[in-house]
Amino acid sequence: MNNIVIIGFMGVGKGTTTREISKRYNLMSIDTDDLIESMENRKIKTIFKDEGEEYFRELEKKVAKWLENSVKDTIISTGGGFYKVPNIKKIGKVVLLDASFDFIYDRITKSVDAKKKLAKRPLFNSYSDAKRLYETRLQDYKSIADTIIDVENIDLDIIINEIYEKLLKNIIV
Repeated sequence: MNNIVIIGFMGVGKGTTTREISKRYNLMSIDTDDLIESMENRKIKTIFKDEGEEYFRELEKKVAKWLENSVKDTIISTGGGFYKVPNIKKIGKVVLLDASFDFIYDRITKSVDAKKKLAKRPLFNSYSDAKRLYETRLQDYKSIADTIIDVENIDLDIIINEIYEKLLKNIIV
């Protein structure tokens, strides 16, 4: 399928990295959260508020099935919990963007549009809850990933070059 599926904790930079890869190498890109918002015609935070996390996870499974059956040669940015979909390895090569919780927290809270970024992430409402969630997910992220890229204090160009060297150069003609 030649897809690359970018996973990692919310706020680690999956969307930013995916958009830059897409632009630089003229590849299609998809964001699973954007797909879900389009399917439901409402924002993720509203889905969580109105329907709960379990309903949202079912939507992720629906999107994952569609990706597996319909998408190829695409860079896919995922939500922080998307790694749990049972068919993730059938969608494409899984790349974990890895960083410490404090780095991610600072990246979100110290950004120019911090309020917007926090509002978009309903599971990031409290520092301690988010940190606990991060610690719960970290080992699972690492065990699912085909490739792990350390992004902490690393320039985006270096991250993109590492993904290119490890995965893209074999795909792009």
